[in-house]
Amino acid sequence: MRIILYLLLSLLDFLQAESTIGDCSVALLYDGDDPTKESVFAGAAEDLGFGSHYIDSVQAFRSYDALDKTCRMVENGVVAVFGPRSEENAHIVESVCLNKDIPHIETRWNYDPSKSTNTLNVHPHGPTLARAFADLVESANWDTFTLFFEDNDSLTRISEILKRDREFSIAIKQLDGNGTANYRPLLKEVLKSGHNHFVIDCHIDRLTIVLQQAQQVGLMTSDYHYFITNLDLQTIDMEPYKYSGSNISGVRMIDPDAIITESLATLITSRQSNTEEDSSNVEDIAPESIRLETALIVDGLQLLQLALEELPDMNRCVTDVTCSSLKGWTHGSTAINNMKMTSFEGITGLIKLDAEGHRKDFTLDVINLNEDGLFKVAAWNISHGIRSLREKEQNLRNMTFTVITALTEPYGMHTDSETSLTGNARYEGFAIDLIHELSKIEKFNYTFIIREDKSNGSKNETTGKWDGMIGDVIDGTADLAITDLTITSERETAVDFTTPFLNLGISILYQKPKKSPPNFFSFAEPFALEVWVWLGGAYFIVSISLFIMGRLCPSEWTNPYPCVDEPEFLINQFSLRNAFWFTIGSLMQQGTEIAPIAFATRMTAGIWWFFTLIMVSSYTANLAAFLATENTESAFNDVYSLLKVYAKENIKFGAKNKGATMNFFRDSKNEDFLTIYNYMKENEQSVMVDSNQAGVKKAEDEKYAFFMESVSIEYEIQRHCSLKMVGETLDEKGYGIAMRKNFAHRHILSTAVLKLLENGKIAELKRKWWEEKKGGGQCMGQDTESQDAKPLSLKNVGGVFWVTVGGTACAIVLVFLEMCLHIVKEAIKHKASFTAELKEELKFYLTFKGLVKPVRLKKGDSKSPAESDKSEKSEEQEMQEMPNSYGFLPEILNKPPLD
Repeated sequence: MRIILYLLLSLLDFLQAESTIGDCSVALLYDGDDPTKESVFAGAAEDLGFGSHYIDSVQAFRSYDALDKTCRMVENGVVAVFGPRSEENAHIVESVCLNKDIPHIETRWNYDPSKSTNTLNVHPHGPTLARAFADLVESANWDTFTLFFEDNDSLTRISEILKRDREFSIAIKQLDGNGTANYRPLLKEVLKSGHNHFVIDCHIDRLTIVLQQAQQVGLMTSDYHYFITNLDLQTIDMEPYKYSGSNISGVRMIDPDAIITESLATLITSRQSNTEEDSSNVEDIAPESIRLETALIVDGLQLLQLALEELPDMNRCVTDVTCSSLKGWTHGSTAINNMKMTSFEGITGLIKLDAEGHRKDFTLDVINLNEDGLFKVAAWNISHGIRSLREKEQNLRNMTFTVITALTEPYGMHTDSETSLTGNARYEGFAIDLIHELSKIEKFNYTFIIREDKSNGSKNETTGKWDGMIGDVIDGTADLAITDLTITSERETAVDFTTPFLNLGISILYQKPKKSPPNFFSFAEPFALEVWVWLGGAYFIVSISLFIMGRLCPSEWTNPYPCVDEPEFLINQFSLRNAFWFTIGSLMQQGTEIAPIAFATRMTAGIWWFFTLIMVSSYTANLAAFLATENTESAFNDVYSLLKVYAKENIKFGAKNKGATMNFFRDSKNEDFLTIYNYMKENEQSVMVDSNQAGVKKAEDEKYAFFMESVSIEYEIQRHCSLKMVGETLDEKGYGIAMRKNFAHRHILSTAVLKLLENGKIAELKRKWWEEKKGGGQCMGQDTESQDAKPLSLKNVGGVFWVTVGGTACAIVLVFLEMCLHIVKEAIKHKASFTAELKEELKFYLTFKGLVKPVRLKKGDSKSPAESDKSEKSEEQEMQEMPNSYGFLPEILNKPPLD
């Protein structure tokens, strides 16, 4: 409570609260030209209520000048003198203040503190600071390292490291640079030595150059580790080293995220604006850029103010002292004792001096560099030594967090209850249950507060301030924020997030497409056009093949009179019409009375039947799929097609105002996404909405495409059956729990979230609130939109065509083999040459006329002309009388028998 009281007191002082020390004056004597110190001292003195202040500068080693200016300050009635930094001048000021019993307040590092009872130093005690550095280096467990120092003071600060009993292998290098600030030769030498651990102690301006040149020579990779002792490490730009992989750690005393530090930054900016003719040229001072000595001046002034408040009211600040007289300040000793007895929480932490005026009780923040910048990982103080934040955060038992959320379905809602509820029981939802599950794991307590305007938070580009729940977390209204809060790079500059508990991306919520009217030729849709063409070609080729093979194959020439052993003619059933009829009958699964006889024609028929089996089965199956599905007409299928048709189709599109989705399009480098952002800005009044619920209602009632997170779309389409998600997600991101920067318990909360993800609890909660509770699941099974059945292409049925082609080719080969064997037999039978027989057979086959083939008689079987005429006549009559089994009348070839 005392720390909180003093913190509030500090804030009130910065707001120019009334003070009772208006008749007191203070003085600052500083080295060189430092306008920042001057403006900070003047501004803080005024805000803390000092009546007047005197500021002057003095060059180093100008002892007489320092004496003269100090005496003039004393004669002006000052009650304390701050500074200077140089040791020689500081001794002069110390001597004057001691003689006149006036407090001398120092803000510099001093390893050999003054024995003067009037000198008080708010800078950390030199030997104690050296002990802290030694403890931190020792805790790193480095066996070998290189120690860079700047001068004698620098070597003194790190001397404690060299005194430790632990066996270190240390290489000591001085950063002299030969007056050129070129440290590359020295750094290259260290690179060759193989050392990869470094301790650096030097002035902050030199440190920037050393780090730059270390990166240039190759000493900034994941193999190297740095410990930097300068307490102003956070004030330099570490951006070039964030992604180097090197481990850079250091210490600080100023918390840049503290409210009191931000107040000091505002004070400095305000003072600089007042001194500049054109205040618009003055840039805001970042809290991270405030150096330690500047903050110590403010802490020293506040320490003095609190001590003076304890003096008697009567003439408390009237000194009436000169350097030429022997008289000193009456209340000087009392003021000094009050300062040694006073303690409070300042900008640099606890301000508490010992009896000798030294600051030994202080805390150092140990900071480390990662891709997000410098962050606190541990703390050191003289009482407890090093204490890791991870050690402290392991136990959240009985801690209480204020959690802010918004009543946005399904993350937070009022509990449906007939009775009046109080406390956290008033709310339910996914986010409410998630916090409850985390509390069960880590045993902490929580209290929910509601953000009524449902604003997640956006940054005001003019003021740089955040509103919404992000702003509530930053200003301390809440410890945690949870809802549909998207983790973005912009938000991570202001707050920290846990591990994402839901992964998502931006997509489009739009009305389901209307059903398209059926196609008149829908029966042809199961096959692609190319398949129909190939099917027709196969039908034609196989039919012609059967016709030709039927003529070439001897077995297909049959005796019309089975009872006649030696017929005079043969007939063939495969006319051109019959061949086409046979194949079409097989294809239509109806069959014909024509039965192939020869092995070749049977093989061709079998292959064709196999072909028709596959084709008919494929057609039937795909036809069933086409009849079972209904094709739909979608206005667009993704964000790119939306841009092409939105003007033509009169479709509007928008997003939630001041949300992460809107910012995604604003910050995108994609031209199409920028086009979307420009459209939404130009039509903000008609297309932008204040909440997801308003966007869903608009998408349901109008031709309106609403951009929102995919998980929220999944929730809405479970309850609004006329809506659907269109296209893939445009990005990948997640929802996380927001907390203040460098929140001490971030790691433990993230670990707890990971546990819930791994054990399936978060998936169970999502199923509960998305598909079961509050009307969830009512659209399941009603979604008539399915993947439209696609026509089978040639790639799907190409194999059966090749089987048909192969089988037909084999049949043709067999036809010629059978024909050749037949001709060989006939040549032997009739004692004729093979060539002559082949010519006669081919001559008949290739005429393609008639299906009746005369039979050659053996020599000696000749008849008389009368018998022949009689025979031919009777044959003609018999043929007329022969039943028309094949649908045609055979043609009788009246040819003399062959010899």
